[in-house]
Amino acid sequence: MKEVRLVDPNGGQIGIKPIEEARWLASQLELDLVEVAPDAKPPVVRLMDYGKFKYEQSVKAREARKNQTRTVIKEVQFRPKIGASDFEVKRKRVVRFLQDNDKVKVTMRFRGREVTHPEIGREILKKLRESVARFGEMEIAPKLEGRQMTMVLAPIRASERPDEETQEVVADETTGDETDK
Repeated sequence: MKEVRLVDPNGGQIGIKPIEEARWLASQLELDLVEVAPDAKPPVVRLMDYGKFKYEQSVKAREARKNQTRTVIKEVQFRPKIGASDFEVKRKRVVRFLQDNDKVKVTMRFRGREVTHPEIGREILKKLRESVARFGEMEIAPKLEGRQMTMVLAPIRASERPDEETQEVVADETTGDETDK
């Protein structure tokens, strides 16, 4: 006769019982007999409402998916001969992506003979990195691959972000007036 270690619905040990007695007990309690450790000596079975168990598992999985964040990489393309206003528009787009907690892949595309002066592209990417430093940090440094130079910026969490131009108010000792410093 085969014996099993029986566990009650709350996780407490009932003991080692014959399989027929475990089945009879499960039917009397209107619960299912579920094998939880088949390799153990003797095998471990548990009394539980299997439908309720499966439902709770699906709810936990749904909650885990809901709290999961997906990494999105947005791309913004630049050219070495970019104008000041176009640079500003693209810089604002990079800032918006970083504020939305998306990573940004910045691509500098070189056409024709522009590739002979990668330092121009590197300067533009450096200027962009410095201008968005409050919102994102460089994750991958600019590197030239063929006719394009790429850099990846990652968002800084709001808790780590420096405050908006913190100003200290200092009392002027001579007049007693408050001035911004």
